Amino acid sequence: METKRSNFSGKVGFILAAAGSAIGLGNIWRFPYLAAKYGGGTFLVCYIVLAVTFGFTLMIAEIAIGRKTGLSAIEAFKKLDQRFGFLGILAALVPIIILPYYSVIGGWVLKYFSAFLTVGANVTAQDTYFNDFITNAQQPILWFTCFIALTTLVVLFGVEKGIEKVSKIMMPILAVLTVGIALYVLTMDGAIEGVKYYILPNMSNFSIMTVLSAMGQLFYSMSLAMGIMITYGSYMPKNTNLESAVHNIELFDTGFAFFAGLMIVPSVFIFSGGDESALNAGAGLMFITLPKVFASIPFGSVLGTVFFILVFFAAVTSSISLMETIVSILMDKFKWSRTFTCILVLIYSLLIGIPTSLGFGVLDFIQPLGMSILDAMDFISNSVLMPIVALLTCIFVGFVIKPKAIIDEVEISGTETFKNKAMFSFMIKWIAPIFLLAILISSILNALGIITM
Repeated sequence: METKRSNFSGKVGFILAAAGSAIGLGNIWRFPYLAAKYGGGTFLVCYIVLAVTFGFTLMIAEIAIGRKTGLSAIEAFKKLDQRFGFLGILAALVPIIILPYYSVIGGWVLKYFSAFLTVGANVTAQDTYFNDFITNAQQPILWFTCFIALTTLVVLFGVEKGIEKVSKIMMPILAVLTVGIALYVLTMDGAIEGVKYYILPNMSNFSIMTVLSAMGQLFYSMSLAMGIMITYGSYMPKNTNLESAVHNIELFDTGFAFFAGLMIVPSVFIFSGGDESALNAGAGLMFITLPKVFASIPFGSVLGTVFFILVFFAAVTSSISLMETIVSILMDKFKWSRTFTCILVLIYSLLIGIPTSLGFGVLDFIQPLGMSILDAMDFISNSVLMPIVALLTCIFVGFVIKPKAIIDEVEISGTETFKNKAMFSFMIKWIAPIFLLAILISSILNALGIITM
């Protein structure tokens, strides 16, 4: 039995681990795709404004709840108010659903890293390469298994020896690689048009969907409403400046998303002749379009290999946080050892991840909600459960335990002042719930085909 709760060694370890959770595949392919679709610089401005208001508010609330209770999501909400124990269960369901299918995509990333390293950019750039791979029965499962096994190994070592140590190595490398590739892209002929589109706001492109999409991406990108930040907050030392830590996490996450867009949007402009529709490929933007980019430039295989190392780092730091959240919840609930719990979560991930992977091949006839298995799991977790959890969290903090409970936790040391407490109180009670309700309704209407996002 494990009775002593793990902790991060200090502020740097916490920030890098939490930023590692926030930075993932969504930053690399989802952020640039949405930025292109919803007005480039207009979307970028909306995202930044929302990050420093809504994102800040919900992240402060979740980390403070975790640190205040010293517990993961299920037990944390129950400890603060027995009536809201169900909210912890809802939050716990999100990473439980996401981990297996996210690890399937992580396996794709590992495959592409291996392919660039061995066969090069010209082979991976072939039109049928990606589809041939994901429809194959054996290979995607092999790479998925490698990815989830590596994630389990890191989580097995715990917070300070596992998650913190890996994050301290990976996050600085990730930042250097992202900035380096983005700067390289800017030196290429034709990049300037993509940069202008990506950075300069054009209010003629502004719509309510720009705001809702920016909010949805922020939500997805910053690991909110998954129980992750509550779990990481429970490992946070009481003497760590909580408000400052959240600002640093936001800076890492937003900075990475910005440079990922600076890397991808101009690249696609360069090789599509300025055709913005080429950015609408979603996941295909990374696995189909970018290999063609690398195949068209000198040393493309080397650059592609480096790029997919970067993508792998982003994917695995997020999968670590997802698994750690599940492990922490089960350990808190059942008092199991970390080793036993990690093995149990690994088995679960394999049992769910394998049919998810086969959903693009031999099981493609299974179409829950009219989608592939992976897309259906993504929709349920990201478009339905997460907005519900975040909305209920705002109601819980705003009207049940009251904002003062969070403010007191932020200022617990006696020397720490919560500089933005007035904005926090107003956002958590009134503004954030309205936006979250709008996201939930628009996501459901979009899935029903009533509106197009």
